Amino acid sequence: MAKIKIQQVRSRIKCPAVQKRTLDALGLHKMNAVVEHENTGSIMGMVRTVHHLVKVTEA
Repeated sequence: MAKIKIQQVRSRIKCPAVQKRTLDALGLHKMNAVVEHENTGSIMGMVRTVHHLVKVTEA
C-alpha cells in the first residue's frame, strides 16, 4: 500500500470540534507537524474533512 505524508499547514483555532477530533485522529497536534499514513479510504476520508488545514504529499 502506498504511503502519504500529511502536514498541518493552518491553525485549528476556531475550527469545529469535529475537525479538531479528526486532526487528533490523524496524529496532528501542532502546526507544521508531519505524519505518515497508509493511503487507505478511511484516511483519505479524514483528509477530505480537513483538506483546508492540511497538505498531502506522496511519501
